Amino acid sequence: MIIINIPTLTEERRKDPVKRAKSDGEQAKVSIITARKDANDEIKKLSNEGLSEDMSKDAEASIQELTDTYTAKVDALVEAKEKDILTV
Repeated sequence: MIIINIPTLTEERRKDPVKRAKSDGEQAKVSIITARKDANDEIKKLSNEGLSEDMSKDAEASIQELTDTYTAKVDALVEAKEKDILTV
């Protein structure tokens, strides 16, 4: 039989995983923004090749809407995880 004593998490020890979760959330948002930039660059290339201006604007608006949606999801997940970690 092996007995392992695991100390209880103090508030100070819980803040470290919260910081990590926030950091991972920020990295996820940076990835989303990078994907938006790449997509917008592709749209600009296509508009130079003959894509209509209306379609270009609609595509950019759609991409921005997706970016906002997923950024909000990341924020919600980070907030939920923070509550989960800090709950005693």
